[in-house]
Amino acid sequence: MKSNLTGIIKFIESKNAIKDKNKLTKLVSRRFKLIRDRSVYYNDEFAIRFCKSARPNLSNTILSLSNLRKVDDRPFIVCVVTPDKNYMYLANSTFLSKISHSSQLLRTNNIKGSFNGSDIRKEFNGYKNEPDNFAVLFDFHKQFSFEENLARLVEATNDIHPSGKKLELKDSEIKQILAAPLRAQSFVNSNEYIILKEELDARVKQYRNEILIASLIENSNIRSAVIEYLIAGNDDSLRKEIIKSLNSGKGYQSLTSNKHSLGDYSREFANFLTETDVKTKIMVLDSNPKAYNIDKILEFLTKERTVFMFYFVGIDYLKNSVKTTLISMFQKDLCNSIFILSHWSGRNSRGVTQFDGKVIKKLILNPDNSIDIKKAQDLLKKLIEL
Repeated sequence: MKSNLTGIIKFIESKNAIKDKNKLTKLVSRRFKLIRDRSVYYNDEFAIRFCKSARPNLSNTILSLSNLRKVDDRPFIVCVVTPDKNYMYLANSTFLSKISHSSQLLRTNNIKGSFNGSDIRKEFNGYKNEPDNFAVLFDFHKQFSFEENLARLVEATNDIHPSGKKLELKDSEIKQILAAPLRAQSFVNSNEYIILKEELDARVKQYRNEILIASLIENSNIRSAVIEYLIAGNDDSLRKEIIKSLNSGKGYQSLTSNKHSLGDYSREFANFLTETDVKTKIMVLDSNPKAYNIDKILEFLTKERTVFMFYFVGIDYLKNSVKTTLISMFQKDLCNSIFILSHWSGRNSRGVTQFDGKVIKKLILNPDNSIDIKKAQDLLKKLIEL
Protein backbone atom coordinates (compact mmCIF):
# COMPACT_ATOMS: atom_id res chain seq x y z
CA MET A 1 0.00 0.00 0.00
CA LYS A 2 2.79 2.40 0.90
CA SER A 3 4.37 2.22 -2.57
CA ASN A 4 1.00 2.75 -4.32
CA LEU A 5 0.19 5.66 -2.02
CA THR A 6 3.58 7.18 -2.77
CA GLY A 7 2.94 6.65 -6.47
CA ILE A 8 -0.28 8.64 -6.64
CA ILE A 9 1.18 11.40 -4.46
CA LYS A 10 4.19 11.82 -6.74
CA PHE A 11 2.04 11.69 -9.86
CA ILE A 12 -0.30 14.42 -8.61
CA GLU A 13 2.63 16.55 -7.47
CA SER A 14 4.16 16.22 -10.94
CA LYS A 15 0.99 17.86 -12.30
CA ASN A 16 1.22 20.99 -10.14
CA ALA A 17 -0.18 24.10 -11.86
CA ILE A 18 -2.33 21.97 -14.17
CA LYS A 19 -5.20 24.26 -13.07
CA ASP A 20 -7.81 21.93 -14.54
CA LYS A 21 -9.55 19.64 -12.06
CA ASN A 22 -11.29 17.57 -14.74
CA LYS A 23 -8.10 17.02 -16.69
CA LEU A 24 -6.19 15.94 -13.56
CA THR A 25 -9.04 13.62 -12.60
CA LYS A 26 -8.88 11.87 -15.98
CA LEU A 27 -5.09 11.55 -15.88
CA VAL A 28 -5.05 10.07 -12.37
CA SER A 29 -8.02 7.80 -13.02
CA ARG A 30 -6.45 6.40 -16.18
CA ARG A 31 -2.99 5.99 -14.64
CA PHE A 32 -4.16 4.13 -11.52
CA LYS A 33 -7.19 2.35 -13.04
CA LEU A 34 -9.67 3.94 -10.66
CA ILE A 35 -13.37 3.13 -10.41
CA ARG A 36 -15.79 6.04 -10.15
CA ASP A 37 -18.54 6.25 -7.54
CA ARG A 38 -20.09 9.69 -8.03
CA SER A 39 -17.41 12.15 -6.92
CA VAL A 40 -15.08 9.49 -5.47
CA TYR A 41 -12.50 7.56 -7.48
CA TYR A 42 -11.03 4.45 -5.90
CA ASN A 43 -9.25 1.12 -6.18
CA ASP A 44 -8.37 -1.48 -3.55
CA GLU A 45 -5.47 0.63 -2.26
CA PHE A 46 -6.85 4.15 -1.89
CA ALA A 47 -9.69 6.53 -2.73
CA ILE A 48 -9.60 10.15 -3.85
CA ARG A 49 -11.91 13.13 -4.32
CA PHE A 50 -10.84 16.05 -6.54
CA CYS A 51 -11.92 19.61 -5.73
CA LYS A 52 -11.19 22.98 -7.31
CA SER A 53 -10.42 26.07 -5.25
CA ALA A 54 -8.61 29.37 -5.45
CA ARG A 55 -6.96 28.60 -2.10
CA PRO A 56 -5.63 25.46 -0.39
CA ASN A 57 -7.97 25.91 2.59
CA LEU A 58 -11.09 24.51 1.01
CA SER A 59 -14.42 25.16 2.75
CA ASN A 60 -16.73 23.45 0.24
CA THR A 61 -18.70 20.30 1.01
CA ILE A 62 -16.52 17.26 0.29
CA LEU A 63 -18.47 14.05 0.81
CA SER A 64 -21.33 12.49 2.73
CA LEU A 65 -20.41 10.48 5.80
CA SER A 66 -22.26 7.45 4.43
CA ASN A 67 -20.11 7.49 1.28
CA LEU A 68 -16.94 7.99 3.30
CA ARG A 69 -17.80 4.83 5.19
CA LYS A 70 -17.48 2.83 1.95
CA VAL A 71 -13.80 3.76 1.53
CA ASP A 72 -12.74 4.43 5.12
CA ASP A 73 -10.70 1.21 5.19
CA ARG A 74 -8.11 2.71 2.81
CA PRO A 75 -6.44 6.13 2.58
CA PHE A 76 -9.02 8.67 1.44
CA ILE A 77 -7.32 11.66 -0.18
CA VAL A 78 -8.89 15.02 -0.86
CA CYS A 79 -6.98 16.72 -3.68
CA VAL A 80 -7.51 20.47 -3.91
CA VAL A 81 -6.57 21.80 -7.36
CA THR A 82 -5.50 25.45 -7.09
CA PRO A 83 -3.97 27.68 -9.78
CA ASP A 84 -0.45 27.14 -8.43
CA LYS A 85 -0.40 23.75 -6.76
CA ASN A 86 -2.31 20.55 -6.08
CA TYR A 87 -2.80 20.21 -2.32
CA MET A 88 -3.60 16.85 -0.71
CA TYR A 89 -5.11 15.96 2.67
CA LEU A 90 -6.12 12.68 4.29
CA ALA A 91 -9.83 12.81 5.10
CA ASN A 92 -10.61 9.46 6.70
CA SER A 93 -13.04 9.54 9.62
CA THR A 94 -10.24 9.77 12.20
CA PHE A 95 -9.17 13.11 10.73
CA LEU A 96 -12.59 14.79 10.80
CA SER A 97 -13.40 17.18 13.62
CA LYS A 98 -17.16 17.23 12.99
CA ILE A 99 -19.86 16.92 10.32
CA SER A 100 -20.94 20.39 9.22
CA HIS A 101 -23.49 19.99 6.44
CA SER A 102 -27.07 18.66 6.88
CA SER A 103 -26.09 16.87 10.06
CA GLN A 104 -28.96 17.68 12.44
CA LEU A 105 -30.22 14.08 12.39
CA LEU A 106 -26.78 12.47 12.69
CA ARG A 107 -26.77 9.68 15.29
CA THR A 108 -24.78 6.49 15.72
CA ASN A 109 -27.75 4.58 14.26
CA ASN A 110 -28.55 7.20 11.62
CA ILE A 111 -25.61 8.21 9.45
CA LYS A 112 -26.54 11.57 7.95
CA GLY A 113 -24.73 14.67 6.76
CA SER A 114 -21.57 15.62 4.90
CA PHE A 115 -18.24 17.09 5.90
CA ASN A 116 -16.68 20.27 4.57
CA GLY A 117 -13.06 20.95 3.78
CA SER A 118 -12.83 22.98 6.97
CA ASP A 119 -13.80 19.87 8.98
CA ILE A 120 -10.59 18.06 7.97
CA ARG A 121 -7.93 18.28 10.66
CA LYS A 122 -4.78 19.90 9.31
CA GLU A 123 -2.72 18.32 12.11
CA PHE A 124 -3.08 15.10 14.06
CA ASN A 125 -1.02 13.95 17.03
CA GLY A 126 1.79 16.34 16.14
CA TYR A 127 1.87 15.39 12.44
CA LYS A 128 0.80 17.84 9.75
CA ASN A 129 -1.84 16.49 7.41
CA GLU A 130 0.33 16.52 4.30
CA PRO A 131 1.58 13.87 1.86
CA ASP A 132 4.91 13.25 3.61
CA ASN A 133 2.98 12.08 6.66
CA PHE A 134 0.16 10.14 4.98
CA ALA A 135 1.65 6.72 5.78
CA VAL A 136 2.04 7.39 9.50
CA LEU A 137 -1.32 9.19 9.69
CA PHE A 138 -3.15 6.31 8.05
CA ASP A 139 -1.42 3.98 10.49
CA PHE A 140 -3.05 5.97 13.29
CA HIS A 141 -6.40 5.73 11.52
CA LYS A 142 -6.22 1.94 11.22
CA GLN A 143 -6.40 1.61 15.00
CA PHE A 144 -9.93 3.02 15.17
CA SER A 145 -13.07 1.55 13.69
CA PHE A 146 -15.55 3.66 11.75
CA GLU A 147 -18.04 3.09 14.58
CA GLU A 148 -15.63 4.55 17.14
CA ASN A 149 -15.09 7.62 15.00
CA LEU A 150 -18.82 7.89 14.33
CA ALA A 151 -19.59 8.08 18.06
CA ARG A 152 -17.04 10.86 18.46
CA LEU A 153 -18.39 12.78 15.45
CA VAL A 154 -21.98 12.52 16.68
CA GLU A 155 -20.96 14.08 19.98
CA ALA A 156 -18.84 16.82 18.40
CA THR A 157 -21.40 17.67 15.72
CA ASN A 158 -24.64 17.83 17.68
CA ASP A 159 -23.32 18.71 21.13
CA ILE A 160 -24.91 15.51 22.41
CA HIS A 161 -23.94 14.51 25.92
CA PRO A 162 -21.85 11.37 25.49
CA SER A 163 -22.92 8.07 26.99
CA GLY A 164 -19.52 7.61 28.58
CA LYS A 165 -18.24 9.52 31.58
CA LYS A 166 -14.74 10.63 32.42
CA LEU A 167 -13.52 8.65 35.41
CA GLU A 168 -13.54 10.64 38.64
CA LEU A 169 -10.91 9.49 41.12
CA LYS A 170 -10.76 9.69 44.90
CA ASP A 171 -7.48 10.39 46.68
CA SER A 172 -7.33 6.80 47.91
CA GLU A 173 -7.77 5.53 44.35
CA ILE A 174 -5.04 7.81 43.01
CA LYS A 175 -2.73 6.44 45.69
CA GLN A 176 -3.52 2.91 44.56
CA ILE A 177 -2.90 3.85 40.91
CA LEU A 178 0.48 5.41 41.68
CA ALA A 179 1.48 2.21 43.48
CA ALA A 180 0.85 0.19 40.30
CA PRO A 181 4.45 0.46 38.95
CA LEU A 182 5.76 -1.10 42.18
CA ARG A 183 3.20 -3.91 41.88
CA ALA A 184 4.25 -4.43 38.27
CA GLN A 185 7.93 -4.56 39.19
CA SER A 186 7.18 -7.15 41.85
CA PHE A 187 5.14 -9.23 39.40
CA VAL A 188 7.68 -9.34 36.55
CA ASN A 189 10.25 -10.68 39.03
CA SER A 190 7.91 -13.33 40.45
CA ASN A 191 7.19 -16.97 39.75
CA GLU A 192 3.64 -15.94 38.81
CA TYR A 193 5.04 -14.03 35.84
CA ILE A 194 6.71 -17.22 34.61
CA ILE A 195 3.45 -19.16 35.01
CA LEU A 196 1.47 -16.57 33.04
CA LYS A 197 4.06 -16.46 30.25
CA GLU A 198 4.12 -20.26 30.01
CA GLU A 199 0.31 -20.43 29.77
CA LEU A 200 0.20 -17.96 26.91
CA ASP A 201 3.21 -19.49 25.16
CA ALA A 202 1.52 -22.91 25.29
CA ARG A 203 -1.46 -21.51 23.39
CA VAL A 204 0.78 -19.94 20.78
CA LYS A 205 2.60 -23.25 20.33
CA GLN A 206 -0.70 -25.12 20.00
CA TYR A 207 -2.07 -22.80 17.32
CA ARG A 208 1.19 -21.76 15.68
CA ASN A 209 0.26 -22.91 12.17
CA GLU A 210 -3.10 -21.15 12.29
CA ILE A 211 -1.45 -17.98 13.61
CA LEU A 212 0.94 -17.97 10.66
CA ILE A 213 -1.95 -18.46 8.23
CA ALA A 214 -3.95 -15.68 9.90
CA SER A 215 -0.97 -13.32 9.67
CA LEU A 216 -1.59 -13.20 5.90
CA ILE A 217 -5.06 -11.67 6.33
CA GLU A 218 -4.84 -8.26 4.69
CA ASN A 219 -7.35 -6.42 6.87
CA SER A 220 -5.35 -5.49 9.98
CA ASN A 221 -8.40 -5.27 12.23
CA ILE A 222 -9.62 -8.76 11.33
CA ARG A 223 -6.08 -10.18 11.35
CA SER A 224 -5.42 -8.99 14.89
CA ALA A 225 -8.82 -10.12 16.14
CA VAL A 226 -8.39 -13.63 14.73
CA ILE A 227 -4.87 -14.15 16.11
CA GLU A 228 -5.77 -12.70 19.50
CA TYR A 229 -8.83 -14.96 19.71
CA LEU A 230 -6.81 -18.05 18.83
CA ILE A 231 -4.54 -17.26 21.78
CA ALA A 232 -6.91 -15.88 24.40
CA GLY A 233 -10.50 -16.55 23.29
CA ASN A 234 -12.91 -18.28 25.68
CA ASP A 235 -15.35 -19.86 23.21
CA ASP A 236 -13.84 -23.14 22.00
CA SER A 237 -16.55 -23.63 19.38
CA LEU A 238 -15.75 -20.25 17.82
CA ARG A 239 -12.04 -21.05 17.92
CA LYS A 240 -12.71 -24.35 16.11
CA GLU A 241 -14.76 -22.49 13.50
CA ILE A 242 -11.90 -20.03 12.97
CA ILE A 243 -9.33 -22.82 12.69
CA LYS A 244 -11.48 -24.75 10.20
CA SER A 245 -11.93 -21.64 8.08
CA LEU A 246 -8.21 -20.80 8.14
CA ASN A 247 -7.13 -24.33 7.24
CA SER A 248 -9.62 -24.46 4.36
CA GLY A 249 -7.91 -21.45 2.78
CA LYS A 250 -11.00 -19.27 3.10
CA GLY A 251 -9.61 -17.03 5.84
CA TYR A 252 -11.98 -15.66 8.47
CA GLN A 253 -13.68 -12.35 7.80
CA SER A 254 -16.46 -11.98 10.40
CA LEU A 255 -14.42 -11.24 13.52
CA THR A 256 -13.29 -7.74 14.46
CA SER A 257 -11.33 -6.43 17.44
CA ASN A 258 -13.75 -3.73 18.59
CA LYS A 259 -13.75 -5.16 22.10
CA HIS A 260 -14.97 -3.32 25.16
CA SER A 261 -12.93 -5.18 27.78
CA LEU A 262 -9.52 -3.96 28.88
CA GLY A 263 -7.56 -7.15 28.29
CA ASP A 264 -7.89 -10.49 26.50
CA TYR A 265 -6.69 -12.85 29.24
CA SER A 266 -7.53 -12.61 32.95
CA ARG A 267 -5.52 -14.55 35.53
CA GLU A 268 -5.78 -14.26 39.29
CA PHE A 269 -2.97 -15.27 41.64
CA ALA A 270 -2.78 -15.06 45.43
CA ASN A 271 -0.88 -11.76 45.33
CA PHE A 272 -1.75 -10.47 41.86
CA LEU A 273 -4.85 -9.85 39.78
CA THR A 274 -3.64 -9.70 36.17
CA GLU A 275 -5.15 -8.57 32.90
CA THR A 276 -3.16 -9.24 29.75
CA ASP A 277 -3.80 -7.66 26.37
CA VAL A 278 -2.59 -9.72 23.40
CA LYS A 279 -1.03 -7.58 20.67
CA THR A 280 0.14 -8.91 17.33
CA LYS A 281 3.02 -7.38 15.42
CA ILE A 282 3.73 -8.30 11.80
CA MET A 283 7.49 -7.85 11.86
CA VAL A 284 7.83 -6.84 8.19
CA LEU A 285 5.17 -4.12 8.45
CA ASP A 286 5.28 -0.68 10.04
CA SER A 287 2.42 -0.14 12.46
CA ASN A 288 1.63 1.74 15.65
CA PRO A 289 -1.10 -0.30 17.38
CA LYS A 290 -3.58 1.06 19.89
CA ALA A 291 -2.43 0.55 23.49
CA TYR A 292 -5.26 1.16 25.97
CA ASN A 293 -8.24 3.31 26.85
CA ILE A 294 -6.96 5.68 29.54
CA ASP A 295 -10.09 5.74 31.71
CA LYS A 296 -10.37 1.95 31.63
CA ILE A 297 -6.75 1.39 32.63
CA LEU A 298 -6.96 3.91 35.47
CA GLU A 299 -10.16 2.33 36.76
CA PHE A 300 -8.55 -1.11 36.70
CA LEU A 301 -5.46 0.10 38.58
CA THR A 302 -7.55 1.55 41.43
CA LYS A 303 -8.03 -2.01 42.68
CA GLU A 304 -5.54 -3.75 44.94
CA ARG A 305 -3.18 -6.39 43.48
CA THR A 306 -3.89 -5.30 39.89
CA VAL A 307 -1.23 -5.73 37.22
CA PHE A 308 -1.66 -4.97 33.52
CA MET A 309 0.54 -6.70 30.96
CA PHE A 310 0.99 -6.84 27.20
CA TYR A 311 1.68 -10.12 25.45
CA PHE A 312 3.36 -9.19 22.19
CA VAL A 313 3.29 -11.76 19.40
CA GLY A 314 5.80 -11.00 16.65
CA ILE A 315 5.12 -12.79 13.38
CA ASP A 316 7.48 -12.95 10.43
CA TYR A 317 5.70 -15.00 7.79
CA LEU A 318 8.68 -14.69 5.44
CA LYS A 319 10.80 -16.61 7.96
CA ASN A 320 7.94 -18.78 9.27
CA SER A 321 8.72 -17.33 12.69
CA VAL A 322 6.57 -16.53 15.74
CA LYS A 323 8.22 -14.85 18.73
CA THR A 324 6.51 -13.78 21.97
CA THR A 325 7.24 -11.66 25.00
CA LEU A 326 5.24 -10.66 28.10
CA ILE A 327 5.87 -7.02 28.97
CA SER A 328 4.58 -4.68 31.69
CA MET A 329 2.65 -1.60 30.63
CA PHE A 330 5.25 0.32 32.67
CA GLN A 331 8.28 -1.04 30.80
CA LYS A 332 10.60 1.95 30.48
CA ASP A 333 10.75 2.08 26.67
CA LEU A 334 6.96 1.76 26.36
CA CYS A 335 6.45 4.59 28.84
CA ASN A 336 8.94 6.84 27.05
CA SER A 337 7.43 6.34 23.60
CA ILE A 338 3.68 6.08 24.11
CA PHE A 339 1.39 8.42 22.15
CA ILE A 340 -1.54 10.01 23.99
CA LEU A 341 -4.53 10.71 21.75
CA SER A 342 -6.63 12.76 24.14
CA HIS A 343 -7.95 15.12 21.44
CA TRP A 344 -9.24 12.20 19.37
CA SER A 345 -11.76 11.07 21.97
CA GLY A 346 -14.94 12.66 23.25
CA ARG A 347 -15.05 15.41 25.85
CA ASN A 348 -16.04 13.00 28.63
CA SER A 349 -13.06 10.74 28.11
CA ARG A 350 -9.35 11.05 28.75
CA GLY A 351 -8.73 9.40 25.40
CA VAL A 352 -6.62 6.49 24.25
CA THR A 353 -2.94 5.69 23.89
CA GLN A 354 -0.93 4.26 21.04
CA PHE A 355 2.38 2.42 20.82
CA ASP A 356 5.44 3.16 18.77
CA GLY A 357 5.68 0.02 16.63
CA LYS A 358 9.48 0.21 16.49
CA VAL A 359 9.65 -0.13 20.28
CA ILE A 360 7.39 -3.20 20.21
CA LYS A 361 9.55 -4.83 17.55
CA LYS A 362 12.66 -4.15 19.65
CA LEU A 363 11.06 -5.69 22.75
CA ILE A 364 9.96 -8.79 20.84
CA LEU A 365 13.49 -9.35 19.57
CA ASN A 366 15.15 -8.37 22.86
CA PRO A 367 12.75 -8.80 25.80
CA ASP A 368 13.30 -6.36 28.65
CA ASN A 369 10.99 -5.69 31.61
CA SER A 370 12.97 -2.86 33.20
CA ILE A 371 10.69 -0.37 34.95
CA ASP A 372 11.63 3.18 35.93
CA ILE A 373 9.26 3.71 38.86
CA LYS A 374 9.44 7.51 38.84
CA LYS A 375 8.89 7.84 35.09
CA ALA A 376 6.02 5.35 35.25
CA GLN A 377 4.41 7.35 38.05
CA ASP A 378 4.95 10.57 36.10
CA LEU A 379 3.10 9.02 33.15
CA LEU A 380 0.24 7.98 35.42
CA LYS A 381 0.00 11.49 36.88
CA LYS A 382 -0.16 12.87 33.34
CA LEU A 383 -2.96 10.46 32.44
CA ILE A 384 -4.89 11.27 35.62
CA GLU A 385 -4.70 15.01 34.93
CA LEU A 386 -6.10 14.75 31.39
